[in-house]
Amino acid sequence: MDNKELILRIKEDDVKFISLQFSDVTGSVKSVDITTERLPSALEDGVWFDGSSVEGFARVQESDMRLVLNPETYAVLPWSPDEYRRARVFCDIYKPDGNPFEGDPRGVLKKILKIIDENGWVFNIGPEPEFFLFKRNGSEDTHPVPYDVGGYFDFSARDDATLVRNELMHALIEMGLDVEMGHHEVARGQHEIDFRYGDALRAADNVITMKYTVKAIAAKYDLVASFMPKPIYGVNGSGMHAHQSIFSKDGDNLFFDGHDEHHLSEMAYKFMAGQLKHARSMSAVLAPTANSYKRLVPGYEAPIYIGWAQTNRSALIRLPRYTPGRNKSVRLELRCPDPSANPYLAFAAMLAAGLDGIDNDLVCPEPLNNLNIWNLTKEEREERKIESLPGSLAEAMRQFESNDVIKSALGPVICDVFSRAKWAEVEEYRTRVTDWEISRYLELA
Repeated sequence: MDNKELILRIKEDDVKFISLQFSDVTGSVKSVDITTERLPSALEDGVWFDGSSVEGFARVQESDMRLVLNPETYAVLPWSPDEYRRARVFCDIYKPDGNPFEGDPRGVLKKILKIIDENGWVFNIGPEPEFFLFKRNGSEDTHPVPYDVGGYFDFSARDDATLVRNELMHALIEMGLDVEMGHHEVARGQHEIDFRYGDALRAADNVITMKYTVKAIAAKYDLVASFMPKPIYGVNGSGMHAHQSIFSKDGDNLFFDGHDEHHLSEMAYKFMAGQLKHARSMSAVLAPTANSYKRLVPGYEAPIYIGWAQTNRSALIRLPRYTPGRNKSVRLELRCPDPSANPYLAFAAMLAAGLDGIDNDLVCPEPLNNLNIWNLTKEEREERKIESLPGSLAEAMRQFESNDVIKSALGPVICDVFSRAKWAEVEEYRTRVTDWEISRYLELA
């Protein structure tokens, strides 16, 4: 919708306040609220804010930043009370000189998408963020206690968690997401809500929307919704598998080739080769927390070995089975991202890696079909030249900082802020004493 349509829509929806939203480098949502009376001038001139108050945005002496509204991202926040009804609009961030701010994650994704737009391509992503619902069992700290005892795809006529999940799905639909299904995941208290694939920018907006919507609805029930990759020891963690494809602007799936054994085009193989080549470096962006590497371990269906397959879920990239006649459904499922990632930066890194494969005619390795990589010994993996993802955030950051393709895609401003934040996290994690250490060593040492 354009500016005039947005103003009319807000009047029809009886909205009182507009939340102008953007994200910082870590993916945290930031917001500046305005009244609806202020909207016309905000649409015309933007809204100035103090960028120095947002980590990594600007130094104090150059703090002025301008939010430019995107009317097409308008959505009412369903949980807001009628008398103070709020809506949100995602914004792009500009500097005083009128140029886009290089530290805006959404702007970084838009920049790389412009490159493929000029080729007549559309990068589609269908993300699958998983999350846990926990009971509150304390006024301050929350020790993870799952809200239910269900398992994968379990159904119960008196399942309270299902009622919460249904309300979540309804709220997301009201906010414009094309929700396809919701279901219980493997672990107790773990859930997944899938929405239809879309262009990468809209998909990233949807992930951001889903995360804070899930948290807001869960809070109504005095629950904690967590997208932490590994909140409970000994059970499956939460991933954000990403289904990827490149379409032409005419709607043709450029990853499909009906004459290929796997129904993949030459472009798809090169794209996949690029992502496999840069997988270790991308890991810092796709699995960006110290906790992420508690999920990426053998034994819990998380992909840690670098390769691709059609029938093998232990591989990093999986090719879902082809259904005859459904050419548009041919896609590559990247299984290593987790929902703690900033989706704008994650999708930008994924696209940059894939484009490097296309631009440089990289050769894709042979598939790892009918091979359970988790059961192979280290020597057997080395013999097959199967590498693994980094085992820690520190290792991932060293790979990230040595990779010019990924760093170039994100830009020097983002990379500088990201590196400082992540190394600080590594150092804090390294020096923190955990309950496990106390239990293990207090009397033993």
